[in-house]
Amino acid sequence: MLSDRTLSALEQFFQWAELLLVFILCCMVLMIAVFYLVDKFQTRHAVRRNFPVMGRFRYCFEHLGEFFRQYFFAMDREELPFNRAQRSWVYRAAKNIDNTIPFGSSKDIKRVGNIMFANCAYPTQSEDAVEPDKITVGEGCRHPWTTRAFFGISAMSFGAISEPAVRALSAGAQKAGVWMNTGEGGLSPYHLEGGADLIFQIGTAHYGVRDAQGLLDDEKLRQVAAHESVKLIEIKLAQGAKPGKGGILPGIKVTPEIAAIRGIPAGRDSISPNRHVDIKSNAELLDKLSHIRKVTGKPVGFKTVMGRPEWFEELFDEIIRRGRESAPDFITLDSADGGSGAAPMTLMDDMGMSIREALPLLIDALKRHGLRERIKVFASGKLLNPTDVAWALCVGADFCNVARGFMFALGCIQSLRCHQNTCPTGVATHDKALQRGLVVSEKSERVANYARNMMYEVGVIAHSCGVPEPRKLNLEHARIVVAEAHSIPLKTYYQRQN
Repeated sequence: MLSDRTLSALEQFFQWAELLLVFILCCMVLMIAVFYLVDKFQTRHAVRRNFPVMGRFRYCFEHLGEFFRQYFFAMDREELPFNRAQRSWVYRAAKNIDNTIPFGSSKDIKRVGNIMFANCAYPTQSEDAVEPDKITVGEGCRHPWTTRAFFGISAMSFGAISEPAVRALSAGAQKAGVWMNTGEGGLSPYHLEGGADLIFQIGTAHYGVRDAQGLLDDEKLRQVAAHESVKLIEIKLAQGAKPGKGGILPGIKVTPEIAAIRGIPAGRDSISPNRHVDIKSNAELLDKLSHIRKVTGKPVGFKTVMGRPEWFEELFDEIIRRGRESAPDFITLDSADGGSGAAPMTLMDDMGMSIREALPLLIDALKRHGLRERIKVFASGKLLNPTDVAWALCVGADFCNVARGFMFALGCIQSLRCHQNTCPTGVATHDKALQRGLVVSEKSERVANYARNMMYEVGVIAHSCGVPEPRKLNLEHARIVVAEAHSIPLKTYYQRQN
């Protein structure tokens, strides 16, 4: 049996242990409260701001995943639609963090279809490098647009993405000197707020410029074009996510504000027609382009996805018959693997041609019809990293658009909830509680950083190829792998395809 002295000592020990446990629990509660307040009011990380304390686990797991993936999960270049290597480059570029890597490339450069660039024996030195050439779109218009930028923000409408996302994109685009496409959802005050150059897109439902019957209202169009920031007008025939189908915005995302801007009822699904009801032929397309150019005085073009290459041949033949002045001032060519918008899987996966196949065909057709200088070309569709943009410039694009790259710059973590109004980072939701995580002042800097670093890195590729600026790249500066570890110049490859 234990003595009274021993029992007293044990009793005292447990009392102290109980006090210590209470102290530890109080410290933990206090620490959690501090973390909660810090996370709730910090502005750098959207997930932590929206999900205080719990959001910290994402970064812990993400870090541990770097070590576990090589044994149990997908490797860095295996994920879809964008692998970790692609996303990591964007994240680091947006945060202005060094993007150098150690110990060699993890990319399979021997894979058939891989693009590589032909380095020059005598690369361009910094003192010989120049700014990108200025390009003018719509030289014959009352208000042509001139820019040096070759990279900008692709179409994402207010509705598909949130108010703070639009505001951050607009402000970031202005800081970086690049453009922003409004998407088909109309022109909102948030597009204008940042002062960036804007491409106003007119979708099949004419949102923002429609009359009571859903047709184009010239007076509303004049009001939109009167804004100094609106530089180009783009008619959307098709987009990469869903060629042959109009835009889709679930009713849960059609707030009263968005409904007022679009000119539709609030709370109902916003489903655009699968084509413009007043455009059913090449002649009517050219007529509408001419009409909008006359009403606005701004350069006018169209956006589409290539399905049947012969259609472009027929369109260009009609332009030649009418005269070069009837041509669109620009064409935006989207890729079938586009997808910042929600779409049926059948169209997302299996409809249309990819930009890799379509862009060379379009450039070749323009050259054969003598329209290459008249019609400028925007290339779009997963052109997320510098290699993708440099490839498009080599092939002949004047400009490159990207949507999902800028979504990543805003904080997107590829949670694939864009159409559910539950985006955890506030990019694609109208839930005010979740939008709170996207701090405009912080994310606009990341948008600008991503754009600047993209243009800088494409410049690095250009200088390695021996040219003074990116727009001097051509088909001689890139190669494509056509068999295991065997590549040929892009020029030779496309000549074979034709």
